[in-house]
Amino acid sequence: FLGGTVSGLRNFRTDFLEEWPTPGTGPHFDTTMSSNFTGLVGKTVQLVCKVKNLGNRTVSWVRHRDIHLLTVGRYTYTSDQRFEALHSPHTEEWSLKIRYPQRKDSGIYECQISTTPPIGHPVYLTIVEPETIIVGAPDLFVNKGSTINLTCLVRYAPEPPPKMTWSHNAEEINFDSPRGGISLVTEKGPETTSRLMIQRAVPSDSGIYTCLPSNANPSSIRVHVVKEEHPAAMHHGDGSTSYAKSLLLPLSIILTLNIIFV
Repeated sequence: FLGGTVSGLRNFRTDFLEEWPTPGTGPHFDTTMSSNFTGLVGKTVQLVCKVKNLGNRTVSWVRHRDIHLLTVGRYTYTSDQRFEALHSPHTEEWSLKIRYPQRKDSGIYECQISTTPPIGHPVYLTIVEPETIIVGAPDLFVNKGSTINLTCLVRYAPEPPPKMTWSHNAEEINFDSPRGGISLVTEKGPETTSRLMIQRAVPSDSGIYTCLPSNANPSSIRVHVVKEEHPAAMHHGDGSTSYAKSLLLPLSIILTLNIIFV
């Protein structure tokens, strides 16, 4: 009986304990690594997972959306050639490379270690598209004689736009035109800002203004140059629009009529 007990303990150590390593000594994830990754549409992105004490285990990447096995070790197991396993020998980092990512690639990916059962570490990928915004769109009302001040923002572009062009009613704005008083200031960075200023606005300056970054979609705004403060919408200088004034007069008339007929 004693021999059977010793044999059973030996089997227990072999079959069970080796599969459940002591915390901190067996393979485990470096959780100090970032779990959130952001990529740009069409620009290669890498998800990185750091594993310590891997030993003879293997690391895999699984896509949560469809429980699809993408990579095992340094081998890629999916037919989608945009995905690739990356690992430099004698390092702790295991990466999943995604070429030409699309918005649909956003979601949860899990880095797994081949213990029994496997242990996993989820990472979150967000793929964003370049976007162009003109502050105050779709409509801006300005007084005749004042300055038209338009601000265009370009976000999530693969790089700052090499060129920023503005057009008025589908014609590129000529800063050397006889009209004068037109200036453009562009500040490039992770978020590129382009400010178009047109001094001494006249009715012919009304129309559709379009900001056209060379590496992102265009954005437009309709500018109305009015002779006096427009009753239905007032420009506040920050691109916001107020409709309160247009409601005051009708409301006062309604209240007066109510008093008369009560």
